[in-house]
Amino acid sequence: MQMSDTRVIKAPREVVWAAILNPEVLKACVPGCTELTGTAEEGFEATVVQKVGPVKATFKGMVTLSNMAEPETVTLSGEGKGGAAGFAKGGANVSFKEVEGGTELTYDVDAKVGGKLAQLGSRIIDGFAKKMADQFFTNLQDAVEGPAEPEDAPEAEGEAAAEGKKKGWFKRMVSG
Repeated sequence: MQMSDTRVIKAPREVVWAAILNPEVLKACVPGCTELTGTAEEGFEATVVQKVGPVKATFKGMVTLSNMAEPETVTLSGEGKGGAAGFAKGGANVSFKEVEGGTELTYDVDAKVGGKLAQLGSRIIDGFAKKMADQFFTNLQDAVEGPAEPEDAPEAEGEAAAEGKKKGWFKRMVSG
């Protein structure tokens, strides 16, 4: 299963690059990630819990970064074993380009599954893989720039205000 997409993140390329190499950001961005340890140089060990159609599984695996040309391109590769559910593996070639208003992030994703998961059919798997990739890059965008806010939204109070402060935390951390 292959897919590609592009999005613009409202932050300098160096900030977006630093975010995608940061283990805290990666853990927050990978949907269902319950644990992520390691470094960009050595690779990351991850535990991800996901439900694909009727199959719920805990995947344990590795994520490695390669073809790193700072701050222009990186390849993220991962492989996880989900016990009886099977396995999932894939990679994303990600490029970063400076554009007016921020950084254009382009990604090409390739994903494969085996075991019980492969028996679900390509339509379910393809839809799930697309949703996972899109959610990862949406989460990355939110971590860097914060969520999109409606123009005339009233001032948030209480928990909503605290949630708003939490978003965009990585950009504030590196620029503050």
